[in-house]
Amino acid sequence: MSLPDWSLPDWEMPEWAEARGRALNHFPAIDPARAALVVIDMQGAFITAGAPFANPRAEAIIPAVNRLAGRFRAARAPVIWTRQSVGPQPPLAMPAWQYDPADPFVAGAMAALTPGAALHGLHPAMAVAPGDAVIDKYRYSAFLCPAGALARELAARGSELAARGSELIVIVGTLTNICCESTARDGNMRGYKVVIAADATAAVTAEEERAALLNLRIGFADVAGVAAIGARLEG
Repeated sequence: MSLPDWSLPDWEMPEWAEARGRALNHFPAIDPARAALVVIDMQGAFITAGAPFANPRAEAIIPAVNRLAGRFRAARAPVIWTRQSVGPQPPLAMPAWQYDPADPFVAGAMAALTPGAALHGLHPAMAVAPGDAVIDKYRYSAFLCPAGALARELAARGSELAARGSELIVIVGTLTNICCESTARDGNMRGYKVVIAADATAAVTAEEERAALLNLRIGFADVAGVAAIGARLEG
């Protein structure tokens, strides 16, 4: 399959979208004491060839995700990895009308995303460090997951809004237009500053990638490349 160019600088944010978005979300400096990197669903199920949701774009961003995770650790800022998960019991279970286990593809996907399954784990190429947090999420948005793990991790690592004021999260991972976008929108609505790393997120197609980044920049997040985010973190 031929993959068209999609990442910065191959595709730049339109000037009109950047201007509109800057009025709401513009974060030229990142304080590592008040920031966290949230890596969305870089799991075998989304990356490994032949897996239910295998996505060559997700595989392509592995080096960028690992590089940014290293920059955050070097700045003593938390790195939190999420794993999209399927649970059979409420409140973790998805609504029955969304998942039909009689469908062979759905059944295989559910099995792959069940905690304990080999493809549920983070891809072996992901550079997860001992001090990082790894959490399971049971909804597209990590903030709407009934288990509440992301909010607890942010609070435990000095990122509680009530205690520290407005906080910032940088989001990377896959899929840009589903779990990354859902988490970013909900984070923004909860009062977090949100930055999306445009060259460390991946959707299935270039069109979906660009649409998600455009929507996020206009109303919900700052959008920048990994190099720029690293410079903001260190500067």
